Amino acid sequence: MAVISVEDLNVAYGNHQVITDLSFTVNEGDFMVVIGENGVGKTTLVRALLGLLKPRSGEIDIPANTKIGYVPQFRNIDEEYPLSIRDFVSLNSGKGIIPWLNKRERARVDRMIRMTDLTAIADRPLGLASGGEKQRAYLAQALLQSPQLLILDESTASLDNEMKYELLDLVTRFQQDNLSVMFITHDWDLARHFGTRFLQMKPNGYNEGPINELPEHEEEE
Repeated sequence: MAVISVEDLNVAYGNHQVITDLSFTVNEGDFMVVIGENGVGKTTLVRALLGLLKPRSGEIDIPANTKIGYVPQFRNIDEEYPLSIRDFVSLNSGKGIIPWLNKRERARVDRMIRMTDLTAIADRPLGLASGGEKQRAYLAQALLQSPQLLILDESTASLDNEMKYELLDLVTRFQQDNLSVMFITHDWDLARHFGTRFLQMKPNGYNEGPINELPEHEEEE
C-alpha cells in the first residue's frame, strides 16, 4: 500500500526549475533514502511534500487521514530554551505542555519518551541537551501522533558517526508498527546500511530502485 505517490512533479522558484518530471512511490514499511549532493532539490522536495511549496505541475497523492511526522536537521534551540524535554515532546499532543494533558495523553508522552531512551533526562531543559539527545527529542515529538510516514530531513547531519547509527537504529524499531520512512541524506554509507529503497536525485535526472541497486558514489565535479 502506498503512503505517498508522486507523479511528474515539477517545482520551480521563479524561473529556476529545481525538480523536473519526478515520479516515485513510498510504500508501507519502506525505508526510502532520498540521496544526492547539495543543490539537487532534496529540501525543495520535502517542502513540496509537506505542503509548504506549491508545485508548478504534477501530482502528490497522500491517502486521506495519513499523518506525517517530520524531524529536521537543526532547530535554533539555545541553552535558555525554557521547556523540558518532556514538555517539548508533549507539544505535539495538540493541547500544549504536560499540565494541560489528561492521564491518557500523559501516558502516551511517557511511553514515547521511554521508547526513545529519554526517560533519564526527561525533565532536563531541552536547551541543555546534547545534539544526539535533541534529535531523539525531535524524533519522539514527531512520533507522538503515530504517523504513517516519517520524514527525516538530514536529521543525522550534525551528529557524530556513532550517534547517526544510534538514531537510525532507533527509527527502525518503530517500523515494526508499519511506519514508512523517507530519509533525506547525502551520506552514502547510512543509505546502504538502513535503506530498503532509494531515490537518487542528480542535476540531470533521477534514479529509483531497491537499495542493492544504488550506484557507487561518484563525487560531483
